[in-house]
Amino acid sequence: MKQIIYISSVLMFLCVFTGCNRTTQQKTLVEIVDNNRHYYPVQQGEEKTMVFALVNKGEHPFVLSDMLVSCGCIVVKKASIQHIPAGGEGKLVVKFDTTKNIGYVKHYITLYGNLMEKESIEVIFDLNIVPDAHYTKDYEELYKEYKGDTAKDLVDGLIDRDYYLDKKME
Repeated sequence: MKQIIYISSVLMFLCVFTGCNRTTQQKTLVEIVDNNRHYYPVQQGEEKTMVFALVNKGEHPFVLSDMLVSCGCIVVKKASIQHIPAGGEGKLVVKFDTTKNIGYVKHYITLYGNLMEKESIEVIFDLNIVPDAHYTKDYEELYKEYKGDTAKDLVDGLIDRDYYLDKKME
């Protein structure tokens, strides 16, 4: 009887310690492509979908441990960034509901994981949400109209993307 208890305790001990995932302790370097975006104005009530590319430039896989968003109007599909292999790329898909904001808004998505240089990295974007010119509609009216035309017609020039970045100072 003592041998069975001894053998089962040794097997449980081995299962517990061999099942530990040590990849979260190995630090890696992750870069966000085209971060700090400034999107063109959109009408209130529109849903905006944004895709941010995350590139793992380190030697170890990136493992996402937690994510915080700055507003309840942001829904993140994080399936493709849970694990990013070394040298690989993941896509952070963000759906932003503009019915809950008006005017200039700036939002952050903070990602935590096995990062080398800092504890977290932030995805940053901002845009202006334009209300209807007649009067400011309440939430229920905006919800019924939910989809509208985009405000790209209000911007001068050609638009190849639906955002722009700050010019880099040399």
